[in-house]
Amino acid sequence: MKKKSPQLLLIAFLFLVQNSFAQKLYMPRNIKESYASGIRSMDGKPGKNYWQNHGKYTIDLSVDAVSKIVSGTETILYENNSNDTLKNLRIRFVNNIHKKNSPRAVSNSEGFFTDGLTITTLKIGGEVYKEDGREWGTVGVVKMKKGIPPHSKAKINIDWNYPLSKVSGREGQIDESTFFVAYSYPRVSVFDDYNGWDQLPHTSGQEFYNDFNDYTYSVKAPKNYVVYGTGDLLNPDEVLQPEFSSRLKKSYTTDEVLHIANEQEMKSGLVTKQNDWNVWKFEAKNISDVCFGLSDHYLWDASSVVVDKKTNRRASIQAAYDVKGTDFVNSIKNNQYALDWFSNNWPGIPYPFSKMTAFQGFADMEYPMMCNDSQMGDPIFAQLVQDHEVAHTYFPFYMGINETRYAFMDEGWATTFEYLIGIAEHGKEAADKFYKEFRVQQYINDSSTEEDQPIITMSTQLSDSGYGNNSYGKASLSYLALKDMLGDELFKKSLHAYMDNWNGKHPIPWDYFNSINTASGQNLNWFFNNWFFTNNYIDLSVKNVAKNIVSVENDGGFAIPFDVVVTYKDNTIETLHQTPAVWQTNQKRTTIALKNKKEIKQLVLDGGIFMDATPNNNSWSSK
Repeated sequence: MKKKSPQLLLIAFLFLVQNSFAQKLYMPRNIKESYASGIRSMDGKPGKNYWQNHGKYTIDLSVDAVSKIVSGTETILYENNSNDTLKNLRIRFVNNIHKKNSPRAVSNSEGFFTDGLTITTLKIGGEVYKEDGREWGTVGVVKMKKGIPPHSKAKINIDWNYPLSKVSGREGQIDESTFFVAYSYPRVSVFDDYNGWDQLPHTSGQEFYNDFNDYTYSVKAPKNYVVYGTGDLLNPDEVLQPEFSSRLKKSYTTDEVLHIANEQEMKSGLVTKQNDWNVWKFEAKNISDVCFGLSDHYLWDASSVVVDKKTNRRASIQAAYDVKGTDFVNSIKNNQYALDWFSNNWPGIPYPFSKMTAFQGFADMEYPMMCNDSQMGDPIFAQLVQDHEVAHTYFPFYMGINETRYAFMDEGWATTFEYLIGIAEHGKEAADKFYKEFRVQQYINDSSTEEDQPIITMSTQLSDSGYGNNSYGKASLSYLALKDMLGDELFKKSLHAYMDNWNGKHPIPWDYFNSINTASGQNLNWFFNNWFFTNNYIDLSVKNVAKNIVSVENDGGFAIPFDVVVTYKDNTIETLHQTPAVWQTNQKRTTIALKNKKEIKQLVLDGGIFMDATPNNNSWSSK
């Protein structure tokens, strides 16, 4: 046998030592089981036994503009890809949040409340169920007669109706003849590998978790109502007058902003076909949800933009807004920029869908291929809000995030991309100012005990500032700290690996951690443990300055980047940037050797957007 060299033995020994001391991340029992069973893999990819369920939805909806009733006939071909027989079907109807007896995270005015969902027909596998849904909350349970065996399909037929709420939030009545119709159909709740049925009620505090499904749907609307929906409009010639159909089709291939229908044209009643009712048909595949808006007086703009320069694929960009919606006049141009920027910069993955529509409402909320945004009266702030909602295209719609449990997996990324595109749009100084004032300041200055809960805490266990800080600011800061530490090139490579691994699937936090570890070629568990599993916060202090050696204390504990800004006695200034890597071996204290040996006049620790809880101890001056 060939004798191994001492050098190779030393390398092997050091590798074993490094891995033996590598920090393991806390993992709940149900998550451990998923990894042990080969459904998820420690290399960050779906395991060899990964599965997820799927639905093929065919829905015919009707919106009565007088009674404000939405009704539908729905067929779901549901595919159970698990190894379990599904005995009790969970059907989710988010809009039952409007029922007075449904739990809610916030108080609401009287106009918010409705009687909720009424089911007039329910069949599963041809079996008729006497279930009207009136006792359901946001999740109903149907005890099936036969069940759905593993690796089989079942056909579900549902006829239903519900009233649109008068007080619009994420959906409902915008005005007397404008409606945003979201979460409008009963759907099979997610059945997954680590949680079984997703049966947590929707409380309006948390957001959503859906399977990737295929949708063919139609919306029956009165004449003179234009319908804007998720997916491709399949029949423009059947619902629009020739001139307006022609304008819409032209918008699909040009960068020019086209006014598909202006105020006077909408008032004239000649935009849509003059049938009593028009049926608008849409299709969207491999997507987590569909929604639509409609109005008889909204202005309609459209254009498109190249989102994939390799294939020259374009995405349609549309805007629907009231004549008083001054923020939306620039929506097309803003979203042309946003889709191009997101596609080619951060995250740097071509916009994956065929369309993006900005609809004026009240929610400031994202939906697949749509945003429901309010009139801000401030064009710059309106653009930043719209950027944030469009950024959600990637998280949770490209990646099937469980927002209900892990909101930081989508809101944190949307906040990060909102900040990065803000730098490109308005400059770093303005973007930093907005980010600090809107995303960090409230968090770092809040002294509540809920403030510093670990980010990994399930979103359902948090409320108010605890939920907001973990989901948005703290999570975003963790992603930006990682970007600073890895550098843009390696960070993007690692982010793309994670997104490639889990596009169209259901990642959980440990899939993110493992994907980044594998793609970066580094064990970053120390970093993930520091940011996600602790009660840390942001607070540095200058401990000592002697012989041009600076000792910095990490009182708060988070592994953040920071600058050491040194002013020497001759008034020259030196800035030394420290990445979060300085905290790897000792997360409480680090020392920094200054390159220059001149006498120091003043020294300041500057975290930039990583705002310090006690900034008064971040500086040192010579006596």
